Amino acid sequence: MIHDLGCGSGAMGRWLAPLLPGPQHWVEHDRDADLLAAAAANLPGPAANGAAVTVEAKHSDITRLQPGDLTDATLITVSALLDLLTEEELSRLVDACAGGGCPVLLTLSVVGRVRLSPPDPMDGRVAAAFDTHQRRSTERGRLLGPDAVALAADEFARLGATVRVWPSPWRLGALQSELASEWLIGWVAAACEQQLELAGETGVYTRRRLAQARAGQLEVTVEHADLLILP
Repeated sequence: MIHDLGCGSGAMGRWLAPLLPGPQHWVEHDRDADLLAAAAANLPGPAANGAAVTVEAKHSDITRLQPGDLTDATLITVSALLDLLTEEELSRLVDACAGGGCPVLLTLSVVGRVRLSPPDPMDGRVAAAFDTHQRRSTERGRLLGPDAVALAADEFARLGATVRVWPSPWRLGALQSELASEWLIGWVAAACEQQLELAGETGVYTRRRLAQARAGQLEVTVEHADLLILP
């Protein structure tokens, strides 16, 4: 039984299921009904040895899982989520995962390092504002943003687990120019939302960067980290 927490459209299952052997039953958790429907409609392929893979969609708020909710798990996966949690929510998630007594794979968590080539004087200012935006206060509390990886590693280690951390950078170049453009627009927009005075200074910067992306001249590296937790 594999529990995929905050599954979104089910991309983790579609990537990982074909890499694992044996029959698999994935329980896809999300609180967004539309995303759950997409996950159920786009099932993973067969396992690495051709065994069947089945999927169960479960509407749930993973920030409120209890330590006993995942006791049937043989593997727990989480992707691109830790930085969106508050410290309290992360602590509850760690306790719930530890209660499963099985390996936990936490992938694609941002760590607050972005590199663009060629460099531009505005890069650092936009990056700093974006990181502050990721740590912004919400009605749920302050989001962890780039601090989430270190805190999660400490929390699992405190519970006696073995924690392994690997870099997992996004690298966007000429072959990913459309994705790089989409990322850039969202990156700058979040920075300007956090630091309003940037809005009047990033118009020319954004147009210049988008032109570089379209010409295949922009390379972007967004650092992430993956964690493997072994009980």
